[in-house]
Amino acid sequence: MQNYLKKIPEGYSEGIYNKNKYGITKTIFNNGRSIKLYAEELGGTDFISLNYYITKTKDLLKPCEMPEAKVIDFVKSVVLLTNEKNNP
Repeated sequence: MQNYLKKIPEGYSEGIYNKNKYGITKTIFNNGRSIKLYAEELGGTDFISLNYYITKTKDLLKPCEMPEAKVIDFVKSVVLLTNEKNNP
């Protein structure tokens, strides 16, 4: 799971999931040991919310009020869009 989360950049980005566009915000805390990810369907009502903790013994995925399978599928399947402002 950690490798999939690494592909999503910190800060704001956008991606496609299940043919819908999402605004994604990723924040890193505690020297990289905690990750908060929130994604909201742009023009829709769906959202993804999770916290991920990296401890000395194991990694912990904590979805926020949704099934774990939903957040895992999102993180593994979302296709990030290129920020055209940074790519002349």
